[in-house]
Amino acid sequence: MNINEDIQRLVPAMVQWRHYLHSHPETAFEEKGTSKFIAARLEEFGLEVHTGLAGTGVVGTLRKGQGSRAVGFRSDMDALDIEEKTGLAYSSVNVGKMHACGHDGHTAMLLGAAKYLAENGNFNGRIYFIFQPAEENEGGGRLMVEDGLFERFPVDSVFGLHSFPILPVGFFAIRTGPMMAAFDIFDITVKGKGGHAGLPNLVNDPVVAAAYLITMLQSIVSRNVNPVDSAVLSVTMINAGTMHNVIPDRVKIAGTTRHFTTEVQDLVEKRMCEIVQGTALSHGMEIELEYQRRYPAVVNNEQQTMQAIEAAASVAGKDHVLTGLPPSTGSEDFAFMLQQKPGAYMVIGAGNPSPGSMPHQAGFDFNDDLLPIGASYWVNLAQQLLA
Repeated sequence: MNINEDIQRLVPAMVQWRHYLHSHPETAFEEKGTSKFIAARLEEFGLEVHTGLAGTGVVGTLRKGQGSRAVGFRSDMDALDIEEKTGLAYSSVNVGKMHACGHDGHTAMLLGAAKYLAENGNFNGRIYFIFQPAEENEGGGRLMVEDGLFERFPVDSVFGLHSFPILPVGFFAIRTGPMMAAFDIFDITVKGKGGHAGLPNLVNDPVVAAAYLITMLQSIVSRNVNPVDSAVLSVTMINAGTMHNVIPDRVKIAGTTRHFTTEVQDLVEKRMCEIVQGTALSHGMEIELEYQRRYPAVVNNEQQTMQAIEAAASVAGKDHVLTGLPPSTGSEDFAFMLQQKPGAYMVIGAGNPSPGSMPHQAGFDFNDDLLPIGASYWVNLAQQLLA
């Protein structure tokens, strides 16, 4: 592992920052304390700091030389609505909230890179360190873009980095093209006529219609999507009824769909609409579908992917950079930035977690061994792109 000595000396500071952030988690668009902490560190390093994009976003600008080229490095910084059960000395002090996806570590790594580059960096141009709120479900990346991120901070390319469980520490992984799936959600309301459960002939049972509908929805992926393409349709919530002997008036259904191309996304939404309409007609009731396109697919540009691979290889060695990573059906709102600027999203190995300590679980904690590795990746990428 090729870790610069000056970056290695930053490890205690990065650990301290990371543990502080872990203790003080804030969820989507509530990251006021997190934003102030990040801004204060960037100002200490001598960067020009802008706050307030998408409410709590922070951008630090570092310039060296006379070069006109510019690059954006993005980290997410929000936490999740989970009650922490790690028992760590630096556990969350905010009840019901915790850093369960590594965003505290991502922030600390990027801060470490900013400090090093401010003090020792050998590059010619501008680096924008982008600290984004609300990655978890709420689309903070989209709002930063809509708030003028790239008009105010114009970049030639933009890069993201995320810790990845199972992949061993010391490894990186990436792929050209679609890397993470688009993320959509749906809400369906089945409106029938309730009544006595012993007299079903006098009602119009929405539970039966909902069961039929859910089964039919599963046929979209298995029978409508080309088998060589990828798609997921998961019903994750069903809400109906209050008593054993009362048929309810309505059933509410919700879930998510995932896909990598707009063509498949269009097909899934179209077939959902048709199945809802057909079920409503066949059961003689009203069924409402609300379909929301939330995050687009993360699609890595070929040139920037090669640049990311080169930077990772300079840290970990070529044999520790996996370039055939299968696409993930997880989602990431970094996709909104990639729709505006060419770039690449890299993952860094976090090791094999123990049971109950995967991301989005109450026992999760970021692996501090990643801090100098991730910071080194950012530093090498900056100096490579802005040589």
